[in-house]
Amino acid sequence: MDPDRSEASIHCSVLPEEILTYLAPRSGGVYVDGTLGLGGHTEAILRHSAPDGRVIAFEWDEAAIARSRVRLQPFGDRLTIVRRNFAEIADGLAELGVEQVDGVLIDIGLSSLQLDLGGRGFSFQRDEPLDMRMDTRREVTAASMLASCTEKELADIFFYYGDEKQARPIAREIVRSRFPEKIVTSGQLAAVVARAIPRRFHPEKIHVATKVFQALRIAVNSELENLARILDDVPPLLRSGARFCVISFHSLEDRMVKRKFREQGDMEILTAKPVMPSPAEIAANYRSRSARLRVAVKK
Repeated sequence: MDPDRSEASIHCSVLPEEILTYLAPRSGGVYVDGTLGLGGHTEAILRHSAPDGRVIAFEWDEAAIARSRVRLQPFGDRLTIVRRNFAEIADGLAELGVEQVDGVLIDIGLSSLQLDLGGRGFSFQRDEPLDMRMDTRREVTAASMLASCTEKELADIFFYYGDEKQARPIAREIVRSRFPEKIVTSGQLAAVVARAIPRRFHPEKIHVATKVFQALRIAVNSELENLARILDDVPPLLRSGARFCVISFHSLEDRMVKRKFREQGDMEILTAKPVMPSPAEIAANYRSRSARLRVAVKK
């Protein structure tokens, strides 16, 4: 893909109209985008909170920050970017002296930058180093996890984080295949997964390694632990009437959001069922098909 293409053409933010409807950004408001990515949602919030709405955006992927800074430069000091994981929003806001905000958005998904341009093995479409760290300051990579985990540990990761029914034979084949040569690229891993599963069990609509790659990414980046933390930390940061919007792409994540929203007595659920992309959005951006939006408002 041409590196000179605009970020808007590289990445399509999911559920853009729905986010603006539920978050309801306004002039003078202070909003948090917990997952800046390539800046699509942040840009929309800034435009709809003109002339003096403010966005504090969190992102731990240095490459994404560099690209989004260029895209969002016209908004000047209305935007503050913090290089932290979204789980650290409370700490980041405290450092900035911000006690409460008017809305928070979390989009728990990969950006097109990571899938198409990242070179870190998030996708099986190309043979890349098997890294999968969203923050390269973290120590554990997907390759090191594959090399060090036991067969049972790998099977548990694939089953619980990826809902992979063939988790055990895949884990067994990985352990058998990693000696004497380690599995260090996305192409190697995809080939091992395809070899581990009998052809008759290969899914028709997705690549046979899709769930394994998803599960490894979640494990490497501690995504479920981070989500659990932020779901507890955000409500105290919200002013009365402020909205908390969470977009997830995985059933485990969606269940966590649903359960936590129900447990929080100071939050009112605005979405009885998750809001999903329209057929038109899926046709325009196929990657949006798994998106699920849940929203709650501070009482």
